[in-house]
Amino acid sequence: MPVKIRLARRGKKGYPFYHIVVADSRAPRDGKFIENIGSYNPNTNPATITLNFDQALAWLQKGAQPTDTCRAILSYKGVMYKKHLLGGVSKGAFSAEVADARFAQWMEQKADKIAAGESAVPAVAGRKVRLRSRRRRVYYRDRRCRAENPDATARRTDRSERLICEARLPRRRNESGGQPFSETGSSGFSGSLCESFLKISRPTHASVAA
Repeated sequence: MPVKIRLARRGKKGYPFYHIVVADSRAPRDGKFIENIGSYNPNTNPATITLNFDQALAWLQKGAQPTDTCRAILSYKGVMYKKHLLGGVSKGAFSAEVADARFAQWMEQKADKIAAGESAVPAVAGRKVRLRSRRRRVYYRDRRCRAENPDATARRTDRSERLICEARLPRRRNESGGQPFSETGSSGFSGSLCESFLKISRPTHASVAA
């Protein structure tokens, strides 16, 4: 069985962090491992990742298979791209100097992207705080209005039920082709949803034939 690069869970309940370990694929998740090459803490914003770059690259070149999460972490840190460049060097596609230059350029672009993302985090957090505050104000305002004027709340609820009935229940036209009607004699529906549904006139054979 191949060697795996995977996460081993540590920390307390509800607040986990992980060690990035090289282990036999047959070993338990939190059991014995061959080497610890880093850690991953998702509790911070952004997540904190520490990684021994050289050891991770060496294990990949030896044939270790990363799990999906570890592959994402290694790709984020540039280990997967470095392995790809070294594969091109071994095949003679380009020299080692070209590979180093490409990797350095990639690292600079990655650093700029990370810096841009970190600068955008406070703005996003501020928008979320303002949205939560607005929702809280609306909730307590409606709660206060319901406490001060329960009759208005009841009328609003009845009107909402009537609109739901008029919008969703099936309606048919009368035999002369006029406006839709119910047995109550009105063109709309009254009462609750069930009452309105029961009061709808059923089409007769004569009206269907017409």
